[in-house]
Amino acid sequence: MVSLRQPKDIPQILLSVLFLALIITACLWIIQPFILGFAWAGTIVIATWPVLLRLQRLLFGRRSLAVLVMTLLLFLLFVIPVALLVNSLVDGSGPLIHDITSGSFTLPDFAWLNSIPFIGAKLYGAWHSLLDMGGTAIMAKVRPYIGATTTWFVGQAAHIGRFLLHCGLMLLFSALLYWRGEKVAYGIRYFATRLAGRRGDAAVLLAGQAIRAVALGVVVTALVQAVLGGFGLAISGVPYATLLTVVMVFTCLVQLGPLPVLIPSIIWLYWSGDTTWGTVLLVWSCVVGTMDNVIRPVLIRMGADLPMILILSGVIGGLVAFGMIGLFIGPVLLAVSWRLYDAWVHEVPPPPDNPDQVLAELEEIEDDSEQAAKL
Repeated sequence: MVSLRQPKDIPQILLSVLFLALIITACLWIIQPFILGFAWAGTIVIATWPVLLRLQRLLFGRRSLAVLVMTLLLFLLFVIPVALLVNSLVDGSGPLIHDITSGSFTLPDFAWLNSIPFIGAKLYGAWHSLLDMGGTAIMAKVRPYIGATTTWFVGQAAHIGRFLLHCGLMLLFSALLYWRGEKVAYGIRYFATRLAGRRGDAAVLLAGQAIRAVALGVVVTALVQAVLGGFGLAISGVPYATLLTVVMVFTCLVQLGPLPVLIPSIIWLYWSGDTTWGTVLLVWSCVVGTMDNVIRPVLIRMGADLPMILILSGVIGGLVAFGMIGLFIGPVLLAVSWRLYDAWVHEVPPPPDNPDQVLAELEEIEDDSEQAAKL
């Protein structure tokens, strides 16, 4: 007997797919305000999960006490420093914005230019020639651009508010993930296995390793370098040490290191005549600027190293796409994608290096095709 296959009901399949797509889109639309906070919390929980387990063993096996301690630590590490930095930015930029908008801002004299060897007198004379042409006229040309830049920075206040909101959501989701981390991990692995079998489960494990490598190896290293560099600036008496520390956080995250901020500070100390603290900051900068070569390999734990261009693209692209929180999410997303791509490519053996072997295989394929055509 010949079994007849039942014809496929194409409209039913199409409508089912459309209905599922509509349900998924509606769910994503509803949880959209919480996606970034949850992603940030997931990154932190994955990176700090071994710390939670150690705390649980120290606290008599009580998961609730360990979750409480970890939540307080996250509050101290994220919310309080961010609030202090925002307050410092507002207090420090307020007088400058007032002077620019009111027109009372004038160009400085820059008398220290004379102390530069060989070319100091020429630089000082050229600067004063510009001032003699009319500092007010120069500022009249520059002020529109300064005003536009100031307006843009003021407009970012809404993004700072969103960042603080995501910090609060991150604390809430982190506590929940700490409390039920094993069940969440099992559910994700089960879903991945349902989608792609053993490959899906391996992809989830690779993603977890990449998240931990980037979060610890990049973000923690940048924060440690920036904090130590800011400590050196504050001790040396460099003005606006807090704002410069914020700048150092950005330069460290984009893999430029703290030296683009520390070197001008050292030069400023020497030019101002404070050679003692300039030398102290110089020695301290040598230590801080090279410590990432020691900290990063230890945190990444050898084997999860990633291309520098990948990290740089993730930081800048994440900042543009998601705002300040993208500094943490961008590199992690690209790192996960890179690790999954790398694992997928290396599942098959590499192509032969011998050109003669490649030509021989191509000839065998052509012969098989000709024989199949004759048959």
